Amino acid sequence: MAGMATEVILQLGILILALSMIFLMYNIRSQITQTSTRTRNKNHQSQPNRHLALASRHLARARSATHRAQHAKSALVETDWALSISPKDPEAQLLRAQALHLMGHRAAALKSFHVALSSRAAKSLSAADRADALVKMAELKVAVNRRRRVDSAIEDLVEALELSGEEGNNSEALCLLGKCYDGKG
Repeated sequence: MAGMATEVILQLGILILALSMIFLMYNIRSQITQTSTRTRNKNHQSQPNRHLALASRHLARARSATHRAQHAKSALVETDWALSISPKDPEAQLLRAQALHLMGHRAAALKSFHVALSSRAAKSLSAADRADALVKMAELKVAVNRRRRVDSAIEDLVEALELSGEEGNNSEALCLLGKCYDGKG
């Protein structure tokens, strides 16, 4: 009988040891899973910034290079990737608009400027960035259809000048505003 009791105690000890090992393995696995998920999410959040940086580089090259269309198209691809990850990012929309403008797609560029400046997230842009975007959008409006969009371009330019305010003189906006008023008579 004593031999049977020691055998039961031994089996119970082995069972407790096996269960504690299973529990330990489960905890280690869940910790590894959480760590990899956090790392994946951290990388996922940095992806739009990486795409926007690449798009900015391509736009700079497109403005100064002979292969303008190729670099502008690469910038457009990068901004589209950034927008697929973060669709409400106004900076991505502004870069997209600039790339489209360099490619000669004025109407699409105008739409991207409008989306970037009308979204709630556009308030995250600095006043200088908003002012520059408004001036570029006004230039496109005047270039696309002079008569129909002059009033809208004037509104954009006035807003750009208000945003510039006392920080600095926005000569580009003033010059274009003068041309718009001259065109209206």
